[in-house]
Amino acid sequence: MIRFEDGFTDLPSIMARYRRGSPEYEVLSKLSESSRVYTYLSPEELEFEIGLRRGIIEASLALFRGRLAFRIFQESFCNERYWERRQDGGFVLRAGVRPSEAVDDIFANTRRYGTECATAIVMIFYKAVLDAYKPDLFDRTFTRIVLMNWRDMDPLIDPATYRGLADYIPGDCRYIRNPDVDPLTPEWQGENVIDLGGGRYYGHGIGLGDMDFFIEILNRNRREGAQVSAYLVDSATRPDFRGLYLYWKNAS
Repeated sequence: MIRFEDGFTDLPSIMARYRRGSPEYEVLSKLSESSRVYTYLSPEELEFEIGLRRGIIEASLALFRGRLAFRIFQESFCNERYWERRQDGGFVLRAGVRPSEAVDDIFANTRRYGTECATAIVMIFYKAVLDAYKPDLFDRTFTRIVLMNWRDMDPLIDPATYRGLADYIPGDCRYIRNPDVDPLTPEWQGENVIDLGGGRYYGHGIGLGDMDFFIEILNRNRREGAQVSAYLVDSATRPDFRGLYLYWKNAS
């Protein structure tokens, strides 16, 4: 269920703003019907999180449509007008470049970038925050950006992995582990995916599909004689929704 610290109780009026079948409506339904109590400071905080989750989903679909190339770190590449490629395969924002323009370039000129699946999730998180904050606030807030799996992320976004959750919600990042991966192709040891809602997921390097689709693809890349199937891990990685909301509210 959903509880608001400011005493607001008219949850149906919030749900009425979203189309049935939309990711936003699915988020609200899962939260409100859960056995767990989800506490928000106000309806504004809830709607901010819903909007950010929607942004994560839209950014995922944009990377898929833009055909972001899959590359291991040794072979990663980027648009060097905005980013410097480090020796470890990560990308660092160039000095003198507007952070909002650099992030938007990933989604406008996607074919000029190639990286692996965890870094794709980091790109998605930054784009979702950019769309929520708008360029001026984003540029003031994120003056240093590193795109490299989960390392060196800005502490304001501060993604954390939660295990054994009561609910998994559209906009969550999930992980599919492939324990019997072929040692010659370690890049297939697992896949980070974004929950798009409606039982569909996006995973960079594989595409769009349901969970069975992703598990089937990973199972094709196991060692000879493998007995253990790839499986969805009981966890979710999420940005710090409340921290991002409070910063946005105080800066607005």
